[in-house]
Amino acid sequence: MKVVKFGGSSVANAAQLKKVGAIIEADSERKIIVVSAPGKRNKNDVKVTDLLIELGKAAIRKDKKIQSYIEPVMDRFSEIVYELDISDTILHDIKTDINKLLASNLSDEELMDSFKAIGEDSSAKFLSFYLQSLGITAQYINPKEAGIIVRTDPAGAQILPESFTKLYDLRKKSGVLVIPGFFGFTKSGNLATFSRGGSDITGSIVAAGVKASLYENFTDVDSVFTVNPTFVDNPKEIKTLTYREMRELSYSGFSVFHDEALIPAFNEGIPVCIKNTNNPDAPGTMIVAEKTPSYNCVVGIASDTGFTSIYVSKYLMNREIGFGRKLFQIMEEEGVSFEHAPSGIDDMTVIIRDTQLSKEKEDIILNRIKTELKADTVSIHHDLAMIAIVGEGMKETIGLAQKATTALGEALVNIEMINQGSSEVSMMFGIQAEGLKRAIQSLYDAFFVEDKAKTL
Repeated sequence: MKVVKFGGSSVANAAQLKKVGAIIEADSERKIIVVSAPGKRNKNDVKVTDLLIELGKAAIRKDKKIQSYIEPVMDRFSEIVYELDISDTILHDIKTDINKLLASNLSDEELMDSFKAIGEDSSAKFLSFYLQSLGITAQYINPKEAGIIVRTDPAGAQILPESFTKLYDLRKKSGVLVIPGFFGFTKSGNLATFSRGGSDITGSIVAAGVKASLYENFTDVDSVFTVNPTFVDNPKEIKTLTYREMRELSYSGFSVFHDEALIPAFNEGIPVCIKNTNNPDAPGTMIVAEKTPSYNCVVGIASDTGFTSIYVSKYLMNREIGFGRKLFQIMEEEGVSFEHAPSGIDDMTVIIRDTQLSKEKEDIILNRIKTELKADTVSIHHDLAMIAIVGEGMKETIGLAQKATTALGEALVNIEMINQGSSEVSMMFGIQAEGLKRAIQSLYDAFFVEDKAKTL
């Protein structure tokens, strides 16, 4: 049994949904399907989820022009229904659900979650109706019926362990099951959404719950690339990744998955294949527990912008028991999480995402570090980019750091920070964001173009 997830671009319109139908028809093992909300039909288009968020905001503020927010959503859905030539009763049901939400007494948060979930829920219903029109035994399964039980959390709903036992019962159902991604239900029956991109989370949870033989994730690219194609022309494809490599790459900026999305599947040892809805015969990228070591252990170079560093220096810091705890306690009390924290004998640098810091919060933290920790120097640096070089086997490979720093030097990029974890699956560099494109191109040439030439 395969669990298959189709992303927003795969269900953006009727033409894409027809491709999805053909993919499901082509393999009888594709039994459980998880879908996102309709994505962009073209570069200038708007995702249905974004339309629903605007509708939710309008509902919360009780906007008198609420119909102007409902119409774009219903227009998108109507276009799909009529072009698929399926029953338009589904449109009436969606409109009824929207009106019920507008008349409900839900809290603002619950109301917003309920509006956002309409996109995925509708996609699942469209696809199940369409599969039935093709003569395929298929049915829509609501996440509550499926057994996706969650607890609410400010960062997004979290799956509860008992869900996996309930999900296994899906194996008893016949035909193709179509489940909307992105949301589940609490024990008290309230709808709650995962973090944005949560359909990947749903797919992974379902794959783990039913103990699938494979979790296929269909998107709009043939595979995962070694670097972001916006930085390098025609980068090499990655054929195989380990779970650890994919998690490091996702965390560090790869947009294929949210860094936490695949954890349920990984925990069950279920292989994952990333494939292209528009080119389903391409082999894609396999993500597995282990792989055969290769000459070039580096599989990818990920990057992300929007970071700030706080540098703290104090003479004999290393002898002061509890200094690090006190520093992080200040950040905890101010509601700020950190990404990296490389340190020396007398100094520490804490890397924070810009989204964590308002100007007011920044001033408070800096002042508290100076006064409470009596630091000699406290400074802050904005506009940082982080680059991660990722690959299993880095631990046993001599000269990787030298190769990377040489490449950055050749790109005339100054290194602000270096961090390598004890797992040695990744090596992290902090640089000024303005030099990111030069840095990525130079690192790509060093690790992939050069090595490719050596193997010819």
